[in-house]
Amino acid sequence: MKDLHSHILMGIDDGSKSLEESLEILKKAEQAGITDIVLTPHYIKNSKYDANNQKKKKLLNELSKEARALGINVKLYLGNEVFIDNDIIKLIASKKIAKINNTRYILIELPMSSELNNALEIFFDLIRHGYIPILAHPERYTYIQKDVSKLDKFLEIGVLLQGNYLSLYGKYGHGSLKVLKKLLKQKKIHFLASDIHHAKNDYHLEKINKTLLSITKDEDYINDILNRNFDKVINGIKIN
Repeated sequence: MKDLHSHILMGIDDGSKSLEESLEILKKAEQAGITDIVLTPHYIKNSKYDANNQKKKKLLNELSKEARALGINVKLYLGNEVFIDNDIIKLIASKKIAKINNTRYILIELPMSSELNNALEIFFDLIRHGYIPILAHPERYTYIQKDVSKLDKFLEIGVLLQGNYLSLYGKYGHGSLKVLKKLLKQKKIHFLASDIHHAKNDYHLEKINKTLLSITKDEDYINDILNRNFDKVINGIKIN
């Protein structure tokens, strides 16, 4: 598996707090069979989670160097999980926000419980400027749980969807489980990722293929959402 969403970059958001913790998470990732990870620390404007790209790249280089020294063979890439904001275009231009591996793709988070009236407008503006937004864990938003069809307007303009696979095992409650299963059956999910934060968390990937086969019964689609679409993102290739 290849992981598009993680909070392993140490000390700059609510994820890993130290280099040592980040290395422990990477060891677990390799043992679980994960070969590639995008580091996506939260970016929230005017908060303590607002490290610029220069700082993020410095931390990434430090983590990569120490991981190699320990023989950890997991490829690391830089991105952000950006809390949706009217100024996203400006924040990208000023190098505050990291696009995924410096491609056109950008991971975006919505408010968990309060629906944003202009979210579609912000996504459309990103697309108009040549970016490809990926919506993080759509199954977790309470207003989506009440009406999954709200995602259709995002999908229609080209927004991609990234689900947290641990939703399938009840980590975020029954609502998230129900929505993610429905989206997978409809083949509306483009990526599954861990959204891992701490070394105390486990990846629980032992049954993921069996679980997905019981939902979608489509091995080709499963390979897309666990591996192939990730590769397209990293290489800046458009996902149809």
